[in-house]
Amino acid sequence: MIRPTRFESNPLTAESNRFQGKTSATPAEQHVAALKEFEGLVAVLKDQGIDVIVVDDTDEPHTPDSIFPNNWVSFHGDGRVVLYPMEAENRRTERRVDIVESLGAEHNFHVSELVDLSHHEADGHYLEGTGSMVLDRVNRNAYACLSTRTQLDALGDFAQRMDYEVVAFDAVDRDGVPIYHTNVLMNIGEQVAVICDEAISDNEQREAVLERLSVTGHHVVSLNYDQLDAFAGNMLELRSTAGERLIAMSQQALESLDDSQLAILQANGRILSAAIDNIESSAGGSVRCMLAEIHLPHRE
Repeated sequence: MIRPTRFESNPLTAESNRFQGKTSATPAEQHVAALKEFEGLVAVLKDQGIDVIVVDDTDEPHTPDSIFPNNWVSFHGDGRVVLYPMEAENRRTERRVDIVESLGAEHNFHVSELVDLSHHEADGHYLEGTGSMVLDRVNRNAYACLSTRTQLDALGDFAQRMDYEVVAFDAVDRDGVPIYHTNVLMNIGEQVAVICDEAISDNEQREAVLERLSVTGHHVVSLNYDQLDAFAGNMLELRSTAGERLIAMSQQALESLDDSQLAILQANGRILSAAIDNIESSAGGSVRCMLAEIHLPHRE
């Protein structure tokens, strides 16, 4: 997790992210509120037994979205680390190799290879990490709703290098606007998948996504558009240091779920939540976006 130094709604991402900019607070007010919410989420995660590594953002250059590290990096069980091409120029400087190096030097993780896909930026092709893709790491499926931030050339490069099969589709919000990141509308855990399937605009694509989830043995929980807007799709399944399965989401997302949905999720794992209303309304991302989960092996 990246502790922000100058958080604010990013004007360079506003056109493609209809979830952001829903605040009248000044940038300074947004930062103060976001920092408090950030520390609150870290405290909840640690209290529930999650091992959290917090890294401070740098003062310069200005990276207003640094609180969302899962867009520029992903960590994999074979020791590989992937760096991603970002659409907004002021998000590209979020990529920090020093953070990757510190995981080995300070936290005993093994990094076998750095897979750098950022060269796709030169051709105007983008793939914003596990925002653009929702990875079923067990079955090697990469689910991706296509948008200006999630494009087939970079997606295909990732899939070929990392041995994933792409499940691509088109998804729109209730106003028919393309959804900017896949992890806003779906999450895949070991046994349960949460998805706003009504957002998938093509019937054949929708059926193909749901069929793939069924084939891989996932119990599908469908969300509606109100729950999508409340970031209920932006949850993440985690494991505590004791091996307990936990499901992290925002307080807004939790409050949007109905009793039947909650029953399925609670049977799958313990829910933890934190109120991050300012982060959600200012920057248009939620708890999952704030977590770059580490699957790297430890060094022997």
